Amino acid sequence: MAYDNTCKYLAEKFPAAFVQWLLSLDRPTRIQVLKTELIQEPIRADSLAFLQADNEILHLEFETLPYSDPPISFRMLDYYVRLKRQYSCSIHQVVIFLQQTASEQVFVSDYTDENTLHRYRVIRLWEQDPALLLSVPGLLPLATLAQTNSPRTLLEQVANRIATIEEPDRQADLLACSQVLAGLRFEKNLIRQLFRKETMRESVIYQEIREDGLLEGRQREALSFVTRQLTRRLGTIAPEMQTQIQTLSVEELENLGEALLDFSEPGDLANWLNER
Repeated sequence: MAYDNTCKYLAEKFPAAFVQWLLSLDRPTRIQVLKTELIQEPIRADSLAFLQADNEILHLEFETLPYSDPPISFRMLDYYVRLKRQYSCSIHQVVIFLQQTASEQVFVSDYTDENTLHRYRVIRLWEQDPALLLSVPGLLPLATLAQTNSPRTLLEQVANRIATIEEPDRQADLLACSQVLAGLRFEKNLIRQLFRKETMRESVIYQEIREDGLLEGRQREALSFVTRQLTRRLGTIAPEMQTQIQTLSVEELENLGEALLDFSEPGDLANWLNER
């Protein structure tokens, strides 16, 4: 399962934890998870989570990469307008970047053009104090990516906190989510050592992770093959196009593998990516 999809699962499984973390509300009386499909040419994104608390909406966008097409800032404006039209209430938008990077894009918190300025909140998990994340069960997996001078100690703290959770299903889900997100920072052997629990195999999300792992394996193979063929035919691929190619699904990579046979210059690849 993709890292941002795991975060979406957490937000929908433990919505109160995210509302308490990101909204200044005193004990909201009602919290519900809204569908992620929006009106006006419906869009649905796996990394989105819409949580409604009383008469406010918390829109969460989880990202591992700082770049996207269209840009994240424009998408936040687009989502805001759609949400406002559909629900007519106060909307709080938060982009949460999961993986540490030096890219300037993770510091962008607004969309600006000639006539429009739209702002939203940005959280870089690697700058967050882990204390709060460690204190709320639903946020424990995110704590694996928080600020620390001793990453291994932090990972051990997460594992120990999860071990104290008495409800088997909840413990299994949090173990699975923590293992997935920890993969952005830690070696697999250390993760397996600290999160070795047979109960994790009973988790619904663990089963999804296994199934998606097979799909991700196919995606990696397809990406490797297409990248080699493109380099052989066109030479060095521009970083921007490499980033776009990495976001393609298995089916799209297979389509690109067929289309590239007709490419003769980098512009052909750029046109194909823009038209998809």
